Amino acid sequence: MKLSENTLSILRNFSDINQNIVFKPGKEIATMSTMKTIMAKATVEDNFEKQFGIYDLPEFLRSFDKFKKPVINFNGSANLKITDEQSTLETQYPFAETDTLTTPTKQINLPDSTVKFELTSDKYEQLKGQYTNLSLPDLAIIGEKGKIKFVALDKKNSNSPNAKVTVGEIDVEFTAYIKAESLKFIPGDYEVTLSKAKIGHFKHKKINIQYWIALEADSVF
Repeated sequence: MKLSENTLSILRNFSDINQNIVFKPGKEIATMSTMKTIMAKATVEDNFEKQFGIYDLPEFLRSFDKFKKPVINFNGSANLKITDEQSTLETQYPFAETDTLTTPTKQINLPDSTVKFELTSDKYEQLKGQYTNLSLPDLAIIGEKGKIKFVALDKKNSNSPNAKVTVGEIDVEFTAYIKAESLKFIPGDYEVTLSKAKIGHFKHKKINIQYWIALEADSVF
């Protein structure tokens, strides 16, 4: 089988969430953080032939760097071989035992859709630039006075800087907290849904990829 650049890009993103992964037969790939606070799922154009585990996904992806047109060949249950349509380069890469890896075992279904809004790439990148430059560890999505605001702050320091952008309108009041480090998204516009069960769902509007993120315990709806 071949891996497209789009699939490799999604896998690079998944490697930021968890360094290991279990591939299952078909076109759907998924990952979950070690602390089980982030889950991501994507449908890709490439069809995986069998189930196999990779312990070090960043290393696995680096093994493709010197291939111009890589092809994956499965060598039984222990490893795979990467070959190149345009050279004689070959690499053999071992599988990991899947029961030792952290992987999603069930689908997440939100029990409610209390808050819904669109988060554009421009607004998120503006806020990301500020929470990165100002070293702000927390994010809050706040509904107040008819507006939804996305805020970067430090919850433990009331004297710290903060930054905010308005992302929508709403007629309810709420505050949903997320760790800034949890937002490990592929760039783009997202449909965002927040549940009273303290789960945030972020669905990319153009790519078939979505993320579920646990909201902080002090979130209020």
